[in-house]
Amino acid sequence: MSFVQRHGLDQPGLRAEVLKQIEAAGLGVLRLAFPDQHGILRGKTIMASEATGALANGVAMTTTLLLKDSSHRTVFPVWSAGGALGEKAMEGAADALLVPDPATFRTLPWAPHTGWILCDAYFADGRPVPLGTRHLLRQQVLRAGELGFEFCTGLEVEFHLFRLTDPKLAPGDAGQPGTPPEVALLTQGYNYLTELRYDQLDPILEILRREIQALGLPLRSMEVEYGPSQVEFTFGPQKGLASADAMVLFRSAVKQVARRHGYHATFMCRPRIPNVMSSGWHLHQSLVRDGRNIFAGEGTLLSETARHFLGGLLSHARAAAVFATPTINGYRRYRSHSLAPDRAIWGIDNRGVMVRALGAPGDAATRLENRVGEPAANPYLYLASQLAYGLEGIVAQRDPGPPADTPYETEAPLLPRSLAEAVTALEESATARAAFGDIFVDYYARLKRAEIARFEAEVSDWEHREYFELF
Repeated sequence: MSFVQRHGLDQPGLRAEVLKQIEAAGLGVLRLAFPDQHGILRGKTIMASEATGALANGVAMTTTLLLKDSSHRTVFPVWSAGGALGEKAMEGAADALLVPDPATFRTLPWAPHTGWILCDAYFADGRPVPLGTRHLLRQQVLRAGELGFEFCTGLEVEFHLFRLTDPKLAPGDAGQPGTPPEVALLTQGYNYLTELRYDQLDPILEILRREIQALGLPLRSMEVEYGPSQVEFTFGPQKGLASADAMVLFRSAVKQVARRHGYHATFMCRPRIPNVMSSGWHLHQSLVRDGRNIFAGEGTLLSETARHFLGGLLSHARAAAVFATPTINGYRRYRSHSLAPDRAIWGIDNRGVMVRALGAPGDAATRLENRVGEPAANPYLYLASQLAYGLEGIVAQRDPGPPADTPYETEAPLLPRSLAEAVTALEESATARAAFGDIFVDYYARLKRAEIARFEAEVSDWEHREYFELF
């Protein structure tokens, strides 16, 4: 028996269909993509002739890919006994298996010789690698199903597009990380949603639209955002893991396609350019039961279920922040009077709150829009944390309190002001540990603290300007 058959992972009908599509399209290679702890796609590219074996038995992947911080440095001492989180199967940079999910197969329209498929990581004995974030989201989706709910989410993603002027590929530019590329603006900004600015961006937006829609992603709109060279793409609602899978593919696709055409796309929250505006990722969410949106109230905007779910999001907002905003840079966005939240509060159609309630009594589109996220977030952790905390709110029947009309003045718990503060909130969260396990919480905190330590060891431009001449 194959690996997928032995461990109950086989989808024979889908597997056969993927192999048929690979042959019919005459593909040359198949990219096996794995979303790592940061939501970055890693993996291997195999010849199309190897697809049958890969779909049946997986492909070996070094487990150190799960132990790296955002500079690609391995944070854990894998050469020491017990150093890899005490997991024997990860010591010595041992292998795990990338097992393709045939339901995610696509042909890449910008590389038509290439098939693409998402994978999950398993140990040789069939256990899911517990650090795999796609697996963590799947667990929460299953938990919601046990309570009779389907999780429905929609994406609203801001990012920046630039003309690439110098890719910085001289030997001296290599490093961990390397020298960032030099770029030029495509728009000057501050003409929010104007047709003139859109037309300036149309050449690259039309390329992106064509490729994103060819992937089958539910693209709804492309908009000119407020800041220089800033845009927003929105996507229709999907259930379960689908929005997270769409987000990792979308981000990777945008960066690949942009680079092929001489542009640079970044999902960094707040790039270091003059007059910059921060980018956010607003997550729209609701629960469905028997095909009906149970967030819609009768005679009121939100049902009791929706209010309890909202109460869970607000009660655990500080602990959830590290998953919604996992970078040091992202916390520069939490500012008063900035169209971004600074405290755990909700409101009705108010863009200054953390969670914005949208819809109307009986409206099937009623939903909660969490505005706390940054576009660099790992989609699986962002969605999993929202679902875990929302479900806890339902079980505990948490009350979100009244909506706020003045979100920057209403008294409410403040969101973390730094990544370090958010990591501490996660470590102290009993609900997070119950949902994701002590091993994952401690592992993720260690990764993020390694990132913080490298940041704190650097001398910033601000420090040099402030002290070098004065003292």
